[in-house]
Amino acid sequence: MQPARTIVAAGHYASLKGRGSNAPIGVFDSGVGGLSVLRHIRAALPSEDLLYFADSGFAPYGDKPDSAILARSFRITEFLLDHGAKALVVACNSATAAAIRPLRACYPDLPVVGIEPGLKPAALLTLTGVVGVLATRSTLASAKFKLLHDQVSAGTKAQFLLQACSGLADQIEKGELQSAATINLVRQYVAPLLARGADTLVLGCTHYPFIEPLIKSSILEAGLREVRMVDTGEAVTRQLMQLLKKNDLQQRSSEDGSTIAFTSGNEFALAHAFSSLLNFTPSICAALQSAPEPRMT
Repeated sequence: MQPARTIVAAGHYASLKGRGSNAPIGVFDSGVGGLSVLRHIRAALPSEDLLYFADSGFAPYGDKPDSAILARSFRITEFLLDHGAKALVVACNSATAAAIRPLRACYPDLPVVGIEPGLKPAALLTLTGVVGVLATRSTLASAKFKLLHDQVSAGTKAQFLLQACSGLADQIEKGELQSAATINLVRQYVAPLLARGADTLVLGCTHYPFIEPLIKSSILEAGLREVRMVDTGEAVTRQLMQLLKKNDLQQRSSEDGSTIAFTSGNEFALAHAFSSLLNFTPSICAALQSAPEPRMT
């Protein structure tokens, strides 16, 4: 995937109106987890220019208060808009729970796509009626998740077993996809769900698709085979495509789109993540490595 076009920063916009189809799509996450969403977007929309922001300097979001996540979400959104973004993908469950409604209220002209644990598709897939949900503590504690959980439970009668996976996103963020510590955490979190009858697992954090092989190993260790996993990256991409079409913002060029990445953390670590997880390395720049209060009005 070699970038064929160069994204040019568009400067600060007082209004989002007038951004054309050639503008890039902004995607952000607390770190490298959002790359699991970015790969779906790149596969489905190869001509689109993409901006990716990894807030690794302030990761993980899962153990931070909503106020801190909200502030960072607005700060990063402003940054991506200053670089000309025509649409925004919040590729982080914690940021979606804390910030998606305020972002949409503040930027009504901006197509904004959030992510949430795939309870609905999991409820349709389960045969036992028992679904395990692997997510961060902040996601499971959020009002947005509780509302989704109650709605899906009432509508489908599925039983959801909620498992907060403290430390797991940290391991993935460090690139420890096969380390003993990561393997032990996966076993610790997955085995109890399987023991209680879960035949479907929701990967409720964008980091978790990258350790799918470890989860599959834990499933096999439990003597099971027919356990399905739900990754919402494809659903997010479909929603993004619908919003781009609705707002007449689809890229009309047939050339391969470019990808530029930014990080508040270590540039070399993000380059390694792109290389090892997505098999290419985009242009990467350091950005927002301090945390000034954003403008939210």
